[in-house]
Amino acid sequence: MKGQREHWASHFGFIMAAAGSAIGLGSLWRFPYTAGDNGGGAFVLLYIIFTFALGVPLFIGELMIGRKTQRSPIFAYQELASQSGNWRMLGYLNMLTSFIILSFYCVVSGWCLNYALMSLNQFSLGKTPDEIRAIFDLVYTSSDQNIFWLFLFILLNVGVVYSGIRKGIEYWSQILTPALLFILIALFAYGFTLPGFGQAVKFIFYPNFSKLTPTVILNALGMAFFTLSVGLGIIVTYGSYLKPSENLPRTAFIVAIMTIAVSLMAALMIFPIVFSFNFPAEGGPGLVFKTMPVLFAKLPGSLVISTVFFLLFVFTALTSSISLLEVLVANLMELFSWKRSKAVIFSAIGTFVFGIPSALAGSGALFPSWEKIYGKNFFDTMNYISASWMMPVAGLLTALFIGIVMKKELSREEFMRGTSMRLLFGPWFFLVRYIAPLAVIIIILEQAGILNLSAFF
Repeated sequence: MKGQREHWASHFGFIMAAAGSAIGLGSLWRFPYTAGDNGGGAFVLLYIIFTFALGVPLFIGELMIGRKTQRSPIFAYQELASQSGNWRMLGYLNMLTSFIILSFYCVVSGWCLNYALMSLNQFSLGKTPDEIRAIFDLVYTSSDQNIFWLFLFILLNVGVVYSGIRKGIEYWSQILTPALLFILIALFAYGFTLPGFGQAVKFIFYPNFSKLTPTVILNALGMAFFTLSVGLGIIVTYGSYLKPSENLPRTAFIVAIMTIAVSLMAALMIFPIVFSFNFPAEGGPGLVFKTMPVLFAKLPGSLVISTVFFLLFVFTALTSSISLLEVLVANLMELFSWKRSKAVIFSAIGTFVFGIPSALAGSGALFPSWEKIYGKNFFDTMNYISASWMMPVAGLLTALFIGIVMKKELSREEFMRGTSMRLLFGPWFFLVRYIAPLAVIIIILEQAGILNLSAFF
């Protein structure tokens, strides 16, 4: 039996939670370095197209599934599939993907905590830009410290999610997300004054199609899903806490626009520094940790600015990680009829244990032969598999579920409930039923080596 479902207290609280989940480290950490690694403009253009053409329709669909069933993903898919147990597997895939991402995500967030403490100790004082950048390599290979900060960040997640939706996730999201936006705008404004800003604008907004490859296309799709939290069960879970009157299309567009805006601002905050100091654009996962301290070292009051930035970085990481943790918690509560406290503790312990190999990946202290065998270390392997394979596959299955398995009349009813954007139902349904599955299938087949899209470029 379904228990009484807790609901968001306000529309603003839900928007801040959903936007916080979407913005998080996806926009601030992952987007800039992925854009750099994939050649800039062409990747950014595809990312924006995929966000609106594929991400937003699936975002709306996942909200509909959650709101209609008031269940966690595993049971939501089963209920709308006429109790077919096969579609439970999509919920399990969502849960597994969230678990994997959360495990290495907490490692990155631990770096944020570490950098906040380092900033208080003025770690960049008297160092050259190259010396400041090199410190991240030391952090990345410090096994014991990475495990410590991983543990501490997971404790922060437990403190928020343990309190539930209104008193935990919604309360903190309404504080942390606006605070992040404020400081991000301020730093973006400063980046505008740097000599490398014009080069950064060209790199981000001028599409060089000679650098467009199937891998770049797949990465752009994965980024669109990652920044919108699609294919993870987050939106289904958050949707299950919605009241029937919520305007789903409007909510999806607001979150998408906020996510894209923050992603672009983050890139325009980081790449002016990269080009001003002649750093390589392909900075990898450590890009933000290597570039931002260089900027802060040049500013008056660098101790305060740097510390505040990395603390807010922690907070925005928290708005994303609590949404990932909530997917695990919500599913476990329904699967085993557990109380929230037990589900939170169990999920946190599992995340910490599985996060240890990612925390040790830089040093090679665990699984030293992993990179030689798989071509990437454990951290990069989990990052790649989750974003480039698991999320697109989950997005494909979600699109097929909404477009084929769910009754069209049910979709129409849920889409139109609470919204005046009724004319959008036809285009939305067409995108979900035909375009999204076809696009994702083509990209997956290319990545698997079955198709050869390279001939077109």
